[in-house]
Amino acid sequence: MSDSILEQILKLANQRAEAAEVYYLSSQDTPIEFENNRLKSLQTKAIQGVALRIVRNGRLGFVSSTDLSRLEDLVEAAVQTSEIGSLAEFEFATNFHSWDGNDRSVYTPPSTEELVEVGEHLIRAIHGYNPDILVNVGFHMRSGKVKIATSADVYAERSSQTTSASLSGNLVRGEDFLKAYSFDVGRDRTPDYDRILTEVLQKFRRAERSATIQSGSFPVLFTPRAAASTLGSLFSTVLSGQAIVQKASPLADKLGQTLFDYRLTLFEDPNLGVSACTFDDEGTPTSRKAFIEYGTVIGFYWDRRWASRAERQSTGNGFRSGLSRPSPNMVNLCVAPGSTSTAELIASMDEGVIVDQVLGAGQSNQLAGEFSVNLDLGYKVEKGEIVGRVKNTMVAGSIFEAFQQLGDLSDAPEWVGGGSYLPYVLFNQLGVAARN
Repeated sequence: MSDSILEQILKLANQRAEAAEVYYLSSQDTPIEFENNRLKSLQTKAIQGVALRIVRNGRLGFVSSTDLSRLEDLVEAAVQTSEIGSLAEFEFATNFHSWDGNDRSVYTPPSTEELVEVGEHLIRAIHGYNPDILVNVGFHMRSGKVKIATSADVYAERSSQTTSASLSGNLVRGEDFLKAYSFDVGRDRTPDYDRILTEVLQKFRRAERSATIQSGSFPVLFTPRAAASTLGSLFSTVLSGQAIVQKASPLADKLGQTLFDYRLTLFEDPNLGVSACTFDDEGTPTSRKAFIEYGTVIGFYWDRRWASRAERQSTGNGFRSGLSRPSPNMVNLCVAPGSTSTAELIASMDEGVIVDQVLGAGQSNQLAGEFSVNLDLGYKVEKGEIVGRVKNTMVAGSIFEAFQQLGDLSDAPEWVGGGSYLPYVLFNQLGVAARN
């Protein structure tokens, strides 16, 4: 889409409204999928459209469309929704210009043929360990562009190009079902196929033997991937400005209080990772910010709407799903590492559990910071050694109690997808429920 269309939409909207914001999105995704050892699908999906917000007579109007040929109708629809829209409690971004692109001259994405060849290689490598494993491989080559303009002198544009690879294996033995998986996402780089293959094979080897544990309180070590899906999602929930304003977060009145172990520092750095960006989907600049520093709650993340309700400033965390309205969301969630190696963390455990993969994001009351997760894949540790896989096991607790029982953090954080940068996290005691 040419910038002239953005200008036309703004010009038409300014004739009918006091303020306007135009958001443009185009994306293309080429997935390549192998299922149960065989190539299943290979196709390209694309989307292009705009979302328009206006302020008219003090009320918000909103419309989105993938039809860019009827701009007058688009603006008219926004005007009509403003008649029943909510009061405009915030202003659109002002006086900001940015271009945040990627240098495609440096990176050439792999061809479809190359990825099919990589997929077949990964399947052969897994079968070299055990031919009974049913292997799934997935690749996604994604490119996207975002443009945003407002009637208050904002024009910002960003583009990205990512390639992701996932590898999983399913092994069925009678009534026993074992699934091991790994994935990697690269922005302007090729995923690390060797690493995900090594990780999946290591998981199968560690799970070759079975082990049992009794219900009780034990040391529990979360891998970065398990920590992201279990602990990271909870922190993302309770640190949201929306949850703070709605008094739904237990941190709503805890600003400045030390609620966690002093070794916990949790922050966002939009300069790092696959999702790195210099502005959000409202045209607000992003910035590095700490939410918890040395165990003390020092801030939350805001979009423009909820920041206005709290009489705060947006932190550049207004993001959209597709062409929807913006809402508070993080670019990434980072935890400062410790100084102990992962091997030393495992060696320090006399009897405990390693949580590697969990089923879903966990149950219980997320807004209270509570988690209860079934282990999709976990291991028993005895006297500092991994002795086998545990089944039918659940780990439960709350982030507040767990981080008062923090054992240590590993010294080497890992990216989990594009949204989390976390170390291994060892808790001295967590509730473990086992059905043997």
